[in-house]
Amino acid sequence: MSNPIDLLRSRGFVHDLTDETALRHLFDTEQVTYYVGYDPTATSLHIGNLVGIMLQAWLQRSGHRPIAVAGGGTGRIGDPSERDEERELLAPADLKRNVKGIRSQLARIINLEEGLLVDNAEWLDPLPFVDFLRDVGKYFSVNTMISRESVKRRLTEREHGISYTEFSYQLLQAYDFAHLYAAYGCKLQCGGSDQWGNITAGIDLTRRLHGAQVFGLVWPLVKASDGRKFSKSTGEAVWLDAELTSPYALYQWFLNTADADAVPFLKLYTFLGLDEISELQAEHQKDPAARCAQRALAEEVTRVVHGADGLASAQRATQVLFGDEPFTDLDDRTLVDAFESAPSVELPRDRVGRMGLIDLMVEAGAARSKSEARRLVEQGGVSINNRRVDDIKTVVAGGDLAGTGTIVLRIGKKRYFLARFV
Repeated sequence: MSNPIDLLRSRGFVHDLTDETALRHLFDTEQVTYYVGYDPTATSLHIGNLVGIMLQAWLQRSGHRPIAVAGGGTGRIGDPSERDEERELLAPADLKRNVKGIRSQLARIINLEEGLLVDNAEWLDPLPFVDFLRDVGKYFSVNTMISRESVKRRLTEREHGISYTEFSYQLLQAYDFAHLYAAYGCKLQCGGSDQWGNITAGIDLTRRLHGAQVFGLVWPLVKASDGRKFSKSTGEAVWLDAELTSPYALYQWFLNTADADAVPFLKLYTFLGLDEISELQAEHQKDPAARCAQRALAEEVTRVVHGADGLASAQRATQVLFGDEPFTDLDDRTLVDAFESAPSVELPRDRVGRMGLIDLMVEAGAARSKSEARRLVEQGGVSINNRRVDDIKTVVAGGDLAGTGTIVLRIGKKRYFLARFV
């Protein structure tokens, strides 16, 4: 497409933008440096953040220069946008650890050697408070600040309103934009639609401090067709860190996407061309039960986030878990994700080699008594890691474990229990 705005709009990334005519001209005449900020208040980014990462990747593929800003400074304050409760303030060491995790996740999708990853703590932490109020705060109207939806909602819906700490967040994010313009020539900030007020504040501050015209573009906050949001605050986070959400679980989450969400998600979360997505849409409409759009979505997102090896691992785990093979070559994280709704128990590691199957079944809750456990085994209704066991004298050995120490007990066809030896 002739202009990146057209590309982004065709894939669903554009909810609103400032001065489209001028921004189009900018894209046509120079390499544009642009930034997206990432909240480091968790050890991992999630699929809500993946929208911003993909937007940055598409603009980079169009020849423009990305800056990813990890909010090590603003993360100590907390953005009140889209939140009803004040954020828990994190220690500097925790923020530093989280920023390191963000770097590795971004680097898998964005070429940071041709762009930048910066931590806004570098320029926010040294700011003298009185100087900041004098040089920056004077440009902000309190009337305008309290009229923003994120602040107004907190003032009207919470008995104790909003703290001065969170109220000041707008000034800090606006200063980020002004600083990035001065330091790197950054002329475009992108973010979710909940960031519109913060972005326009940064545009205004940059104009006042540097006499420059800069721009903002926001994408719609991604929700499922049933209205669910994907964020830490709602408990719907699907993490990009394989230690928190395994490649298998990520694959399965997208494989189970609702029909109404499959095509929009293919546009936002994958690098597939629009023609190929249209073909998948037509094929899906002919035979929805085949779920070809969801399968392509699951494969491509897993490949984007975890690479070819992660995709192969997810597909292998899917084959094993939905087949007849033993689970012994699956890792602990995959098994925990696959059987997250199953009752689980943790047992001392030194009981491996000494614990009988009957005792394991009782302690895991798979049988109410030893006599019931013996009867279930004798009837052939018990499996360890997908391998049927018919000897009531079986002792749990190292060879029975999947991963580093997991056993999945299956009783009958559909009752599962998890035991972790730690």
